[in-house]
Amino acid sequence: MEETGRPPRRTPAAEERKLDAERSRRLLLDAALEEFAAKGYAGARVQDIADRAGVNKQLISYYFGGKQGLYECLKRQWLEREAEFNRPDIPFDELIVRYLEATLADPRGTRLLTWQGLADTDAPAWEDDLADIRQRQARGDIGDDLDPGVVLLLCLAAVSAPVVMPQKVRGILGLEPDSEEFRELYTEQLRRIMRRLA
Repeated sequence: MEETGRPPRRTPAAEERKLDAERSRRLLLDAALEEFAAKGYAGARVQDIADRAGVNKQLISYYFGGKQGLYECLKRQWLEREAEFNRPDIPFDELIVRYLEATLADPRGTRLLTWQGLADTDAPAWEDDLADIRQRQARGDIGDDLDPGVVLLLCLAAVSAPVVMPQKVRGILGLEPDSEEFRELYTEQLRRIMRRLA
């Protein structure tokens, strides 16, 4: 024991440091998603992200190379998550319902996408999504008289509407957008609408 009465300070083991690094990265990513969803990329401050995560802001540069790197990492995380449920063999109506479920489960990504649109920043590339719509159209899942781009826009709007316009959900349907009743009604109706696109 040291003369101060405290036990001697020990150096954390390599495994402890690794766990702490993973925890810090996870906290920063979650905090960044909160800040970007609330304020957009331009409005989110590195210090606010670090404060929300409860870590030193220097860790953002250390782990991600800065704010842009943090943002890019969040985009990669979404693409990994999306790949888990977006497969070509899934019927179109089921695919849209899966996007809706992902959006309602965690609306922060949709809010961030909305901020991107409001800031009119460079839009993500949609070529893969359009190619998917075209393949589904060729299979007969979507009518050949429909424009793939318009179908994609319609799907994006339908999936994001409960998050972007919750007041409209309340005003039009008289339901809270986060209620189970709304989820059941909207999911079933959206599924039916998507089937009619065939």
